[in-house]
Amino acid sequence: MAEEKTTIKLLHLPLKAKWYRMIESGEKTEEYREGFYWTKRLCRSKGDCDWGGYCAVSLCTKRGVPTDLTHVLFRYGYTKRTMLYAIDSITIGRGCPEWGAPEDRDVFIIKFHKEGTPIIKGK
Repeated sequence: MAEEKTTIKLLHLPLKAKWYRMIESGEKTEEYREGFYWTKRLCRSKGDCDWGGYCAVSLCTKRGVPTDLTHVLFRYGYTKRTMLYAIDSITIGRGCPEWGAPEDRDVFIIKFHKEGTPIIKGK
């Protein structure tokens, strides 16, 4: 019987020390991204919408976000220290301000597994 190969598609996210430590401790279970840079990387439309302009995060709900990203690799700033988590979902909405989300606008919400032990390298 042939073994199935699991394809891992990574999302690389450098974090400030505060957010990295909150994720590492299990306190924070989602990360946020916003702006044109992330719209082009996370939207299926790659930022070029049918209506002829570039997406705003709030307009991206028509297209949705990719389901092919399987894992997120959090990096402690730009050091070698990293953690690998499986992605549960990427949605658009209002996040938790205590975890770094803006209060007044929609963002990409990247939810990841908090169960189990993350793979941590480079400590």
